[in-house]
Amino acid sequence: VQLQASGGGLVQAGGSLRLSCVASGRIFGINDMGWYRQAPGKQRELVASITSGSSTKYADSVKGRFTISRDNAKNTVYLQMNSLKPEDTAVYYCNADMWTHSLGGTILFWGQGTLVTVSS
Repeated sequence: VQLQASGGGLVQAGGSLRLSCVASGRIFGINDMGWYRQAPGKQRELVASITSGSSTKYADSVKGRFTISRDNAKNTVYLQMNSLKPEDTAVYYCNADMWTHSLGGTILFWGQGTLVTVSS
């Protein structure tokens, strides 16, 4: 089971990017999914999360600019980022809480990270 993130890149301030993260492998179900980010010299922080029922939560710094969504049929979570600011520059990581067996609890998996750079 793995998560593959994509969609990062270089964008000017005020621009937009859409990140995607696909879960693949032997998956019996996915609970919560989310996006975190880590800027140079800073701790990893939650950007947004979404439950299996599509309830969402956002960091105050991205509310109104970022939108998290998921496609359960594709085991994919998205992060639409609009009105990007230089302070959004970071490596963005996705995670997913998944069942990998028909019995038992979930395991939290992390993607490899995708770099977002916002120039001023």
